[in-house]
Amino acid sequence: MKTIFSYRSLAASAAAATLITALGGCAPMVIGGAAVMTGMVATDRRTAGTQIDDQTIEIQVTNALTPVLGGKGHVSVTSYNRQVLLTGEVPTAQLQLAAQQTAQKIEKVRSVVNDLAVLPDATTSQMSEDALTTGKVKAAMIDAKGFPSGAVKVITERGNVYLLGIVTAAEADQAAEIARSTSGVKKVVKVFDIITPAELQQLKPATPPASAPAPAS
Repeated sequence: MKTIFSYRSLAASAAAATLITALGGCAPMVIGGAAVMTGMVATDRRTAGTQIDDQTIEIQVTNALTPVLGGKGHVSVTSYNRQVLLTGEVPTAQLQLAAQQTAQKIEKVRSVVNDLAVLPDATTSQMSEDALTTGKVKAAMIDAKGFPSGAVKVITERGNVYLLGIVTAAEADQAAEIARSTSGVKKVVKVFDIITPAELQQLKPATPPASAPAPAS
């Protein structure tokens, strides 16, 4: 495989740092190649175990694709709630199908969304633009009052924005509208797990009861 993965991480970090400076008042930290804004609470609705599974799945699928692709094409692997999204470019339809079949064989993968394009590899300039677009969409979600930005993962390929997360139908529509309204976005693809408002309440931690007043001495 080409060094596309490491380049994308660096480009995304640079784009996020630029946007954080523009937002002002939020100090950035870089953790594992990702920019994180302090003072903001990002809530991931996946369990800790599922988050670890997703990280493992991404590594396993990427490693499994290496001999299949034989150094051809550029494939990005994203796993969210054990659903794998394949994006990027491959030179033939045969490799497009082979990549999907390979991902489906990995343990704990529950489904695969194959949006690989049969096209030449994206240019360095395009990848940089995509990283900036991702940062802009995330910044817009953070700015949207009451929107759970931490529950939505954003991926951009060739100007196409992919949205992943565990959200209600209303949240999915709002996320898509925010992305569509962001400059540089050509198309929005929703890859959400839709839950009901009642199911969302079950995901939220219960509010601890108020402490009983101390007895009078």
